[in-house]
Amino acid sequence: MNRTFQVDLRGVVDLLSHHLYGSPRVYVRELLQNAADAITARRAAEPDAARPDAVHIEPSEVTGDGTLRVHDTGIGLTEAQVHELLATIGRSSKRDELGFARSEFLGQFGIGLLSCFLVADEIRVHTRHGDGPTVSWTGFADGRYTVTSAAQQRSEPGTTVTLVPRPGAEHWLGTGPVTELARLYGGLLPVDVTVAGERTTSGPPPWSPAAGESPAARRAGLIAYAREHLGFIPFDVIELSVPEAGLTGAAFVLPAPVNPASRPGHRVYLKRMLLAEGVDGLLPEWAFFARCVVDTTELRPTASREALYADDLLAATREALGDQLRGWLMRLAEGDHTGLTDFLRVHHLGVQALALHDDEMLRLVEQWWPMETNTGRMTLAEFRERHGVLRYVTSSDEFRQLAGVAAAQSLPVINGGYTYDTELIERLPGLDAGVLIERLEPSDLTTRFDSVDPGIELALRPFLLQAQRVLDRLGCEVVLRAYDPVSLPALYLVSRETLFAEALATTGEQVDDVWADVLGSLAASGPPERPQLVLNHRNPLVRRITTLADVELETLAVEALYGQALLHGHHPLRPADAALLNNSFLGLLGRAVPGQADA
Repeated sequence: MNRTFQVDLRGVVDLLSHHLYGSPRVYVRELLQNAADAITARRAAEPDAARPDAVHIEPSEVTGDGTLRVHDTGIGLTEAQVHELLATIGRSSKRDELGFARSEFLGQFGIGLLSCFLVADEIRVHTRHGDGPTVSWTGFADGRYTVTSAAQQRSEPGTTVTLVPRPGAEHWLGTGPVTELARLYGGLLPVDVTVAGERTTSGPPPWSPAAGESPAARRAGLIAYAREHLGFIPFDVIELSVPEAGLTGAAFVLPAPVNPASRPGHRVYLKRMLLAEGVDGLLPEWAFFARCVVDTTELRPTASREALYADDLLAATREALGDQLRGWLMRLAEGDHTGLTDFLRVHHLGVQALALHDDEMLRLVEQWWPMETNTGRMTLAEFRERHGVLRYVTSSDEFRQLAGVAAAQSLPVINGGYTYDTELIERLPGLDAGVLIERLEPSDLTTRFDSVDPGIELALRPFLLQAQRVLDRLGCEVVLRAYDPVSLPALYLVSRETLFAEALATTGEQVDDVWADVLGSLAASGPPERPQLVLNHRNPLVRRITTLADVELETLAVEALYGQALLHGHHPLRPADAALLNNSFLGLLGRAVPGQADA
């Protein structure tokens, strides 16, 4: 047997009015939307009628009884329509039979009037359609409603909505909040809206071309709009148009860097009614450097009308807007090199993110974005022209460790440790087969160092054996080479494979047996290469240390060279490294300070 659900109408009203919407502010938007749609419908039904298209709002200070009244000169409703549309939750109050389903109307949902219960306990609708009688509908927050023939008949078609405030919400019906919200949500509506006699509509959107207006004047108007409404003077303004979505507007390029993870929301109007100020998903993720203000006739709002519905049209619109921003960047590259340089200085991360999958943007980055190298900042194109091979390291730590030594060996290196830099370098050969890239391994440097004369190395063998005994417990190999700069006494070099093996071993000691076995399976089959302490025989201090006859002092000196090489290369210090560094410092200090140790 079929049964019907039992619905707690009061609970449904509370759910929709208090949990669907993010703020009580939206009640003004919903009232303006209903009024604007009613005016549009009457304009379509009576195209030759001479009447004002107007919405008049009387705040509580004007009404004098604490209520708020909204009057419109729209098409109104009959009694049958009142029963059918206002009293049925889930049934659109802008149905096809009224002509409200066409794209020129704002409303797509019948629950908009319920937003008024955010601020009201009682809603009264006084309406007349055509030559029919005036009908009064009264709805209550507990789900009850009444419909009667109005005692006072309207002289013209239209509707008056009266809100009786709920306790604690009286201020929402006052002149200040209502004027502010009417100007915010309905400032661009194509009908006259007044609050307590003050006009709150400002005319067409600033991006709409006016008769005889020059592009320079329109640009100046858009900059003024951004300064007044968005709170900043944009770096540049890009006019937008997506006919498929009925979308027009402007993208304002932000004048200061922003965190890519906290992309700004966009101000979206739906048929010139503000939908929301923080709409997400309108632009591609890489375009976090721009904030848009747009008006659309075809994109669909969500049920709360505070966001855009994620459908194929929104995806196509997002792609089209991304193409327009990309085209702006290409125009900068072709004709405004100073502007492009200034833009990249502020928003290079957005362009680099786009370049990860866009070939033209990758060429732009190669030609225009200077990267850090050990021979000064320069673009990848300049680096290729000077040095041929794009030689790079993948982290800023490696760059700090190797940059100076590599430069002394005439080995130019790019710091690929910044966001996207390594990925972009490694993408270039796929774009141009003539591009050569080389990832510099720390161990590659030793192949460029000069070997010490065999006779000298043989004479220093006792010292090298003692130094190796000192560092064996730290898993480090001692090597003697001759290299520049002369001022550098020692260099600590460790391969990426060794770092990975050390990280696995350290983590394995901190986890349970199951995870230790998993990590152990990731380790290489053979033992990893040991890190190297490469002593510089050209350094005068190293040469003096190699001639020491005092074994204790020689040990302390080797430990000090090891610790200094770790610190100079910004390597992490293990507990054993820190203990050794402390021991060598105190030992050398003890040898340097005259006097006898305490018994």
